Amino acid sequence: MTDGSLLDDLARRGLLHDHTDLDDLASRLGEGPITLYSGFDPTSDSLHVGNLVPLLLLRRFQEAGHRPIALAGGATGMIGDPGGRSEERNLLDDETLDANLATIRAQLAQFVDLADGRGLLVDNRSWTQPIGVIEFLRDVGKHVTVNAMLAKESIKARVESESGISFTEFSYMLLQANDYDVLHAEHRCELQVGGSDQWGNITAGIDLIRRRRGARVHGLTVPLITRSDGAKFGKSVEGAVWLSPQRTSPYAFYQYWINVDDRDVERFLLQLTLLPVDEALGVAAEHAAAPERRAGQRRLALEMTTLVHGEPAARAAETASRLLFGGDPTDAGAAAYEMLAAELGGVGLSPADLGGGLAAVDLVGRTDLVTSRNDARRALSAGEIRVNGVKLEPEGTVDRGQLQHGRYLLVQRGRKRHAMVVLD
Repeated sequence: MTDGSLLDDLARRGLLHDHTDLDDLASRLGEGPITLYSGFDPTSDSLHVGNLVPLLLLRRFQEAGHRPIALAGGATGMIGDPGGRSEERNLLDDETLDANLATIRAQLAQFVDLADGRGLLVDNRSWTQPIGVIEFLRDVGKHVTVNAMLAKESIKARVESESGISFTEFSYMLLQANDYDVLHAEHRCELQVGGSDQWGNITAGIDLIRRRRGARVHGLTVPLITRSDGAKFGKSVEGAVWLSPQRTSPYAFYQYWINVDDRDVERFLLQLTLLPVDEALGVAAEHAAAPERRAGQRRLALEMTTLVHGEPAARAAETASRLLFGGDPTDAGAAAYEMLAAELGGVGLSPADLGGGLAAVDLVGRTDLVTSRNDARRALSAGEIRVNGVKLEPEGTVDRGQLQHGRYLLVQRGRKRHAMVVLD
């Protein structure tokens, strides 16, 4: 991708929101590789889907030959950005912050290639903590007027809110501006990118560098990702979709994208995946022609899960999803069964349980698909129970020969209720 086409590509994806002069930026990109950065505060122990757009923006620039810096905000994370919030954040202690940083650094490294200096991972605590208060006020605060800070939308909204804003959060903008200045001085960083809620902080940094260094640098924001119902992705919203498999399992992550609204498919394919624009539009067009086939959601789910959790986990999640919704149990690999056992909570069996064959009513009675043995008998008599896709007869038994991959029995009641039985 050429430097000019990179900005064109971002425009086609709908990824250009606020920015400094685009012609000026395009001209600079045409002169050679640029160093850019985006910051991610460790206010939780995982990034979330809302962080993906700026994170992928670093990746897109890197794939076009530029040098990205992913900043883990050990210092700014101690305060928290007031933008987009109506109340003060709880301040994190050092132990919690360190634990969050360790996880987030690993997540950032998944998306930015750090080999041979092609990208950098930095923590703003390394240059913020050594600065004294007087030094910071003299070298940074002196160059930023309160009038300019109050004019920023993120600050203005909090000042006018019922709860107001503390001096602690008010100072966040100065810390982020200083980050840009330090990265410009030490790494020749010339572009800061982030979500649209970061525009005020980005322009503060641009202005600080102009005043302190007499240098011209650039800023660019991407839209905040929202669903068709207007809700945005974030760590503070109910049902947040996390990048950590401990917070949102690969299967649940895959299922989230399988179930997105038809209206979101094209935008998410363009903005949240690395598919070329024309290919993403092609998938969206196929989906629009026959939305009932859910081709768009299936491709989106596969691309997103591969991006965040890797191809093996994505393929296992895809197969596990088919298993629960009519797929052939004999076609599924062990990884898919293992994933479902973790998701459904596998019921354990010992080899002795299956020694002479386990009665159908005893097998079903161990699952949460029934409320009692009598309920199990009723379900079996009504033909509601299947094991590995085969109807289980009321007087039937289950033996080791029916185990998939020597361990697993997928028990189903009706079309939507499932349990996994696992041989210990």
